[in-house]
Amino acid sequence: MHVITRPVSFFELYLPAIRSFFMFRSFVIFFLFIYPFALKSQILPLEGSSLNYRIIGFSAPLLSHTENYQLEIALGYYNTEDSFKKNIIKTFSAKNNKIIAEVPLFGKEYTWRAKYVGAHSSNITGDLHHFSTKMNPCVDTSLFRLRILKNAEEYKDAFVFLDDSKVMYDMKGNPVWFLPPVDGIQITPRDIKLSPEGTITLLFNPPYEVNYNGAVLWKAPMKGVVSGDYNENCHHEFTRLKNGHYMVLGIEYMLWKQDAPYPQDTIPFNPTSTDSVYKKTPFGTIIEYDEKGNVVWSWKSSRYFRTSDLKYFRTDQGSDIVDAHENAFFFDEKNKFIYVSFKNISRIIKVKYPEGTVVSSYGENYKPGVPQKGNGLFCGQHACNISRKGYLYMFNNNICNTGELPKITVLEEPHSSKDSLKKIWEYECTIEGVSESERKAQRFISGGSVQELPDGSIFACMNGTYSKIFIVNPDKKILWSGLAEKWNANEKKWEMSGQYRSYIVYDKEKLEQLIWNAADKKQ
Repeated sequence: MHVITRPVSFFELYLPAIRSFFMFRSFVIFFLFIYPFALKSQILPLEGSSLNYRIIGFSAPLLSHTENYQLEIALGYYNTEDSFKKNIIKTFSAKNNKIIAEVPLFGKEYTWRAKYVGAHSSNITGDLHHFSTKMNPCVDTSLFRLRILKNAEEYKDAFVFLDDSKVMYDMKGNPVWFLPPVDGIQITPRDIKLSPEGTITLLFNPPYEVNYNGAVLWKAPMKGVVSGDYNENCHHEFTRLKNGHYMVLGIEYMLWKQDAPYPQDTIPFNPTSTDSVYKKTPFGTIIEYDEKGNVVWSWKSSRYFRTSDLKYFRTDQGSDIVDAHENAFFFDEKNKFIYVSFKNISRIIKVKYPEGTVVSSYGENYKPGVPQKGNGLFCGQHACNISRKGYLYMFNNNICNTGELPKITVLEEPHSSKDSLKKIWEYECTIEGVSESERKAQRFISGGSVQELPDGSIFACMNGTYSKIFIVNPDKKILWSGLAEKWNANEKKWEMSGQYRSYIVYDKEKLEQLIWNAADKKQ
């Protein structure tokens, strides 16, 4: 049995230089100095790492003439061959020196090593290395759980991010990753999802981009450049774009003179003002940042409100709308349109990018003296997206219809000025896994998300009070479902753990990119 001290391939590569020592002595000195560090950098996870995940990227030094790499993992901390061999719990094989493997438990120490199988069945065994997995209450399954209602057959190898519990689960309900403190703060974020760059974006104030280890890669500079306030008041949705920029919803507060028409008589908000004649009123913004945190584009709904039919909006009680409540956006980067959702007026608008002009408005049109009556297609929606086939789809909370359940609604946009928005598919969500009294108590006022999958199925999160997440296919068959729950110690029972949005990782290559992007960083 041999212990690796160096990759054979490295010596083979530079053997001519070593033989010509006097000609290349400066190179040899350089080689002898950096070699131990180069070898160490090939070993992942780093010695003594403490990880916030159980799905781990292992990397061993390269060794030439190796046909197969084997990874052995033992539960516990060991420094001797005998003790290690007695406690091996996992063995994996691969054709290269990088292996992604899963360990069974959080809050444990592990020992691992690589074994090399050569072309002529000659085996070489590597050194023992050590790491541990952290423990956090959110992955303690006696406190939080994802209770599976229907097991997956399709998408069984996927993973889901739940924002309220800040955990990633496999499709069997096992926690495999959790968000550690960000900037030293134990935050409860919204809108956790993968970016096109193999990183994780999450919404807090400010919004963050982190890697798999939870290390901060980027955060928005909350300087109030767009809002005119102390910060940008970011909320609801944050996305990294394919061009490397970042886009987020914000709030611009305006002052509205309460005895004047809304929103025509508004003035910019001064955070130090104490004027009681004007009422502080929120309007939405969309902000695009570059990688350095510079604002490169922005849009304000206050300008749209002044010139659109919204100045005629009146509720059933005859009052003006105070907060239209922008709660989602989707940037169609290919066709250069941004779709913006307004919950409180059940409207989605289509904004031409970068011009900022509103080219379409989907929802009810308002006229002077006519109260709100609804648009008949969606109400109080909490997500909007464009499908691969170009359809507008959304999580329709359906709050205008008392006693009815939320829906996933798919709409075809008008093809001409004579055409209208058409409903082409709809699925009514169901309530299950709860008692009859709990069923009657459910309300769907806030929360909810939808995400299209490659086969046209939709992954959905119902909302904040009823924490069901599920996959439904185009034939309206449920492919998988589960309930996020937390333990109520006072009442000694499981209750809903409300999620605002959820996200599914269905692409194995994207998960691998996430893992390897962070593997060589400080762990």
